[in-house]
Amino acid sequence: MGKAIEINDSNFDQIIAGDQPVMIDFWADWCGPCKIIAPAVEELAADFEGKAIVGKLDVQNNSQIPHRFGIRNIPTLLIFKNGQVIDKQVGVAPKAILAQKLNAAMEESVK
Repeated sequence: MGKAIEINDSNFDQIIAGDQPVMIDFWADWCGPCKIIAPAVEELAADFEGKAIVGKLDVQNNSQIPHRFGIRNIPTLLIFKNGQVIDKQVGVAPKAILAQKLNAAMEESVK
């Protein structure tokens, strides 16, 4: 069963470089809303296994990447395609909305 992968400052660029869509949850242990969205992120990792990469980046332990993308509020979820941000969700959102964004990112690759 798929599980959200741990993403950090050192493996980030390698992970987003592929042609699969990548959804990254920027979170912190002390963030209440991050804990609310965490189960949906894990479920999406399982639902999209083999089709998209779902990962989590702890902003407490990794400051370079959040700074590079101007992450000021968490949770923030960024969706990458070919190394570029193509979609974004700031704050808690239902799993269905996040799945919709990932599906749209996958369709974009077909074009």
